[in-house]
Amino acid sequence: MQYIIIFILLLGTELAYFKIANRYNIIDKPNERSSHTKITLRGGGIIFYIATLILFIYSHFSSPYFFTGLTLISAISFLDDLKPQSPKLRLSIHFISIILIFIQWNLFYQNWYIWILALILCIGIINAFNFMDGINGMTGGYSFIVILSLIYVNTKVVSFTDNNFLIIILLAIIVFNIFNFRKKAKCFAGDVGSVSIAFILIYMIGKLIILTGDFSYIILLAIYGVDSILTIIHRIILKENIFEPHRKHLYQIMANELHIPHLVVSTIYGIVQLLISLGFLYFINYKWVYIIISISVLSTVYIILQKKYFHLHFSK
Repeated sequence: MQYIIIFILLLGTELAYFKIANRYNIIDKPNERSSHTKITLRGGGIIFYIATLILFIYSHFSSPYFFTGLTLISAISFLDDLKPQSPKLRLSIHFISIILIFIQWNLFYQNWYIWILALILCIGIINAFNFMDGINGMTGGYSFIVILSLIYVNTKVVSFTDNNFLIIILLAIIVFNIFNFRKKAKCFAGDVGSVSIAFILIYMIGKLIILTGDFSYIILLAIYGVDSILTIIHRIILKENIFEPHRKHLYQIMANELHIPHLVVSTIYGIVQLLISLGFLYFINYKWVYIIISISVLSTVYIILQKKYFHLHFSK
């Protein structure tokens, strides 16, 4: 019953935000780098932060460093949705927020090189979610699969967090998908949505990795990881500024150049990640062999498709 009440509360909050966004013209206007053509409300992903706020109050203010970090990074991302902010300011807030997660994880008891690697990985994941948030259903669909996988791990493999946390975040994703996972989206996640859900997933997966001492759980983000890393390498080969917006991710080639419907592309990404996660859990005793094979297959598919269709990006 409590989940029904929370779902209704989240749904009502999202609808209330739409009225605010309409009144103050918080919209996403398509440009030459966009994969959409209609003016759409921006920032619907704020519901992820609202869900975590409810959890923070419900849990009697547990995990304060994590929540403070999430508040900071969500705030600067929302401000960036309203008006572009200084890259230095955004990066500084991201850095502070990640440090707060490290404090929550008690990571500073580890060797210093662990901090450096974790910092690079966290910033990479946040940027990956931000870059991959370009078509209807992608952020919501992919995050739905990752959270489902974490719920399964938490209940069937190893308990690493309060299951209520994962379930309420899942409800927030469902609410967002009601308005985004559709042919004509009512709203986009915005930076506040893509960055906040990335931060939440980083925190959860990080807790799991630290508790078990098993880094292999990073495979739960395999699809985003492969697409993002190989696209960065591709852009470096092309001698492009990797910090500038672009439309060269594989999912963008599929949606823009091959004209595959957005929801089909998002569904493909979600289903492939689900299959990889299920395979990982099934072959857990051979996890590193499985991971190597999975990443190799994903990378090969990426390279083949980019070689075959990337030329279309320049022929338009």
